[in-house]
Amino acid sequence: MSPTPQHTSALVLFSGGQDSTTCLAHALARYPRVETLGFDYGQRHSVELQARTVVIQQLREQFPEWRERLGEDHLFDLGVLGQVSETSLTRDTAFKMEASGLPNSFVPGRNLLFLTLAAALAYRRGIPVIVTGVCETDFSGYPDCRDDTMKALQVALNLGMDHRFLIDTPLMWIDKADTWRLAERLGHESTVPGGGQALVELIAEHTHTCYLGDREHRHAWGYGCGSCPACELRAKGWLGYRAG
Repeated sequence: MSPTPQHTSALVLFSGGQDSTTCLAHALARYPRVETLGFDYGQRHSVELQARTVVIQQLREQFPEWRERLGEDHLFDLGVLGQVSETSLTRDTAFKMEASGLPNSFVPGRNLLFLTLAAALAYRRGIPVIVTGVCETDFSGYPDCRDDTMKALQVALNLGMDHRFLIDTPLMWIDKADTWRLAERLGHESTVPGGGQALVELIAEHTHTCYLGDREHRHAWGYGCGSCPACELRAKGWLGYRAG
């Protein structure tokens, strides 16, 4: 589904990472009013919760036309998700593939719960569009990032709440290199001189994606350990982006 003229507001699932920041820029370029929602679920890389506030502030400062569109930020405590998830994102265990064929960084039910709570908030706030950075191209084997999952969940939420929500997934069919390119294009489309490079640099400097929460090691693509699955994917995407 594509946005229609009556879609004047959006709620962005915003973690403070590269993907969700690109989605936030996408929403700010597209919708007159944008709110953000994050989740504290006991993730090992909880430094991303600090990155959220920094990224939002930097977007306000560096992109004046987006400042007026950027509304309230919400943060939900989902500690119960961490309690029921024996995964490498919520426990101090090494990253590996499980016998099921899924990586042990998969948090069962995470995106389903995130989007259900986002829809409940959007319902109360009168927001018809929910924007999320799930991606089937670079989805790391997570079944709750698939396009079919998003379509089914949109139907379930619309039926269960008797409301018309649109789940907007701008990254669904692009890889990490194209995510960097999308960010550059969105920045160029702003009124800020050099906005494309400014947004790319903002993402590299201020967002956080590393599963281990490493903010000590700075690479061309941003901060991170450089060896966890998230860092490897981000680094590979950066190389593809820079290669043109």
